[in-house]
Amino acid sequence: MESSTILTADVLDIIFEGRNKEYGAYDLRRTYGRRLTMSITVMSSVVLLLGIGFAFAGEKKQQFAEVIIPPDVELQKVPDEKPVEPPPPPPPKQPEVKVEMKQFTPPKITRDEDVKEEEKPPEMKELEEARIATFNQEGEKEADIIAPPGDDHGRDVVVAPTKEEEDWNKVFTKVEMESEYPGGMSAWARYLNRNLRFSQEALDNGVQGTVIVQFIVDKDGNVSDVEAVSGPPEHRAEAVRVIKKSGKWTPAIQNGRQVKSYKKQPIVFRLETEG
Repeated sequence: MESSTILTADVLDIIFEGRNKEYGAYDLRRTYGRRLTMSITVMSSVVLLLGIGFAFAGEKKQQFAEVIIPPDVELQKVPDEKPVEPPPPPPPKQPEVKVEMKQFTPPKITRDEDVKEEEKPPEMKELEEARIATFNQEGEKEADIIAPPGDDHGRDVVVAPTKEEEDWNKVFTKVEMESEYPGGMSAWARYLNRNLRFSQEALDNGVQGTVIVQFIVDKDGNVSDVEAVSGPPEHRAEAVRVIKKSGKWTPAIQNGRQVKSYKKQPIVFRLETEG
């Protein structure tokens, strides 16, 4: 290489002066800086994209519902207030009836001519139809008088209480043993975990809460009249759906009989986030 061009020539041109530049080593060294810059740029971009992806993935909400089984709500029926009936009026007073009386005093031994007419004893036939007394009185004959009804007060008469017949076909609101899902609370929790789902609207808005579902369990365990009576509107349809799909329940028991009864079941919807 001429001395006039050494100062302006590239280092690679000086090194490869008089050598075979077509072999490949010359091109590799000449493009090394550009290739290194491109590699660093691509790697930095990939690392940045992965970091952004993991950041957004960590904020995504997990799409499942945690089932919490609160204790059953016991229904209390308000007793009907019966009107107070006034006491019955006293029985009418029976009219006083005079009874015929015949004077019959202890006999005295005396002569017949000394006996006065009013002192003569009555005949036995008259005494059979009259009451014996110390004086005479006109009135009704005793055989024709009917005694008034007696008063039971003070006789300690015990009257057996009347037993009201229970209507076993009605819907009971309070029973001795509540209806339940077959297998108990653990089986009910497993059923909800498999079947309960969040609606897309609830997921999008992050809605949580408790839905109270009321329904009827008949004598055979069939579920009917399912209705969500409280809770977030976004979850009510799903709570009603899982109750209708739950199949037959164990009926309630009252006085040893299976009866038709109301049931209130709370279902809790809760979102969990990864953190």
